[in-house]
Amino acid sequence: MADGNPAGLMESDEGLNAHVLALSARAERVLSAHARTRGLVVNLPREDASPLRIALLGPYSAGKSMLIAALLRLPSAAVDELVDAAPKTHAPTPYPWNGVTLVDLPGTLSGNDEHSGAARLGVRGADALMIVTTSELPGEAETEAILEALDTDGFADRSVVVVNKMNAENSDRDVILDEIRKRLGPFADRVPIVPTDARDYVDAINDPDLTVAQRDLLFAESGVDALAYELQRIVAPGVSGVRPKAQAFELLRVLADAEQHWVLGGEDLRAAETAKKVEESISQAKQSLLSTLERERDVVASVIRAAGTKSAAGVSENDGNVPTDIARDIREELARAMAEFDTKFSASMRTAFDALVAEYGTDVPEPEAWVNDLDSPETTADASPDNESRFERAVREGAKNGAKESVTRAREWIGKAAASDSGQGSVASDIATRLNRNRVGQKLLNVGKKVSDETGKFNPWGRGKAAEKVANAADKTQWALTVIGPLTGLTSVVQDGYKRKKIDDRRKMITRHFEDEALRTRSALDDAGTQHLDEWIVEVEQSLSGLTVPGAEISVERETSLGALKSLRGETEKLVRPTD
Repeated sequence: MADGNPAGLMESDEGLNAHVLALSARAERVLSAHARTRGLVVNLPREDASPLRIALLGPYSAGKSMLIAALLRLPSAAVDELVDAAPKTHAPTPYPWNGVTLVDLPGTLSGNDEHSGAARLGVRGADALMIVTTSELPGEAETEAILEALDTDGFADRSVVVVNKMNAENSDRDVILDEIRKRLGPFADRVPIVPTDARDYVDAINDPDLTVAQRDLLFAESGVDALAYELQRIVAPGVSGVRPKAQAFELLRVLADAEQHWVLGGEDLRAAETAKKVEESISQAKQSLLSTLERERDVVASVIRAAGTKSAAGVSENDGNVPTDIARDIREELARAMAEFDTKFSASMRTAFDALVAEYGTDVPEPEAWVNDLDSPETTADASPDNESRFERAVREGAKNGAKESVTRAREWIGKAAASDSGQGSVASDIATRLNRNRVGQKLLNVGKKVSDETGKFNPWGRGKAAEKVANAADKTQWALTVIGPLTGLTSVVQDGYKRKKIDDRRKMITRHFEDEALRTRSALDDAGTQHLDEWIVEVEQSLSGLTVPGAEISVERETSLGALKSLRGETEKLVRPTD
C-alpha cells in the first residue's frame, strides 16, 4: 500500500505550490528568450484550482471505458454508448466523479501514433493515474510504459495499478498478481495493485435477473469498490496537496523538451561544428606552441644552472677567480642555448602557421618574426643605477664585491659601445684599445693571447678582433655577459688568512647568482614568448572570425539556455525526488 505522505514533499502544500509556480515563472523567461523554445511556454504549469484529474492509461482493449462505466454506475444504455471494442477514443475524454475528473485516454499500443500522442498529452496533464492492464498480463512494451509512468513521470505515489478482467475463465488470481508485482519491480511495494472485473460490476448494476445475493457477490468480487477506495485515498489531500507535485514533474518534462529543442541540426549544426573545429585547431596550435615554449625555456634555465655549477667548480684555489677559458666557454654555452631557444621557438611558430594555412588557407596571418629581447638588452652610457641595463648592473655589482676601479670604467665603456650606432667602427675600436690596457678588461671580453700578447700589445689584426668583441658584447653576447657578470672583473679574493672560507663563499655566491639568473631568464622567456604567441593567436582568431562567429553565437546561446535549464531542473528535482 502506498504511503499517504509521498517521499520528497519536504515543504507544506502551500509552500510547495508557491515554489513550483515561481520556478515555472523563471522557466517562462528562459524559454521566451529564444525562438527555439518559445513555443513550449504554453505547456508550463500555471495556477490551477480545477478538480483533480485522474487519467486512465492502458492499451486500447484493457477495459478502461468499462471501468469508468462501473465507477459512474451507468445504466445499460449509457454503458453501450460508452464502451466499444474498437479503439474509438481519439482524445482525452473527461468524466466527473466524486469531486474529481476521470480522464479516459486513447488506448496505447494500438498501432495508431495519433492515439499514443494524445495519451501522452493526457498523462502530462494528469494529477494521478489509474494504470490499467488485464489478467493477460502486460507484455514488454506495456511494462516499459508502466515503469516510465511510475518512475520518469513521477506517478509512483499518485497511481493505482488496475488488473482488469480478473474473473475471466482460467485466471488464477494469485499467480497473476505475483507476476504483476515482478513486472513492477521496485514499485511493487509503493503502488497499490487492485484486481477488478468492471464487466461483472456493470452487470451487477444492470442485470434485472440477478438475485440480491448474486448481485452482492458480483459487487464484492469485481473489486471496483476497492478501486474507488484507493482512488479516493490518493486524492484525499485535495488540489493543494496533490497538484503541486504533479505540476513539478510536468515542469521537469517541459524543461527536458526545451533541452531537446537545443539539439542542433541543419545549418545551425554545421555552423556550430565549423566554429568548434576552428576553435579546436587554434587551441591545438596554441597548446603546441606553449608546450615548446615551456620545454625550451626549461632547457635554457637548465643550461644556466649547469653553467653555475661549472663556474663554481672552476674557482681557482689560489686566487678565487674563475679561469678565463672557463668563463669564455660558459659565455659561449649560454649564447648557444639562447640561440637554440630562438631557433626552436621560431620553428614551432612556423609549424603552427603552416598547419593552419593547410587547413584554412591563406587568410591565416603569418606570425611576426620572433625577437628575443634578452639577446639585445637596452644599454645606455649612463652609469646611474636607475638607467642601467641588466648587463651594466651585473658588472657594477661585481665591482662592488671586490673588483678594482678599472672594472667600473670597463662597464661604462661597454655601455658606450652598446649605445653606439657605429658597430665595429671607431668607438668600438677605441674602447677595445682602452680595455686591452688592463687584465680585467681582457677577461671581460676574452681578448687574451688571440688579439694581444702578455705585455698587452695587439697582435696583427688583433685590434679589429678586439673591436669586434666589443661590438658583439653590445649585441648577442650581452645576455651571456649579464649572466657571467660576477665571474669577471674580480681580482684575487685571497687577501688574508681566511682562504678556504673566502673561496667557499665565492663559490656559493656564483651558484646563487646562476640559480637566480636561471629563474629570471625562465620567467622572462615565458612572458615574452607567451605574449608573442598570444598576439598572433588573436590575429588568427580575427582572420577566421567569418568561420567562427555564426556558430559561436549559436553555441553561446545554446550553452546559456542549457545552463539556465539545468539550474531550473536541479531546483525542481529537489522538490519532488526523494532525498538520500
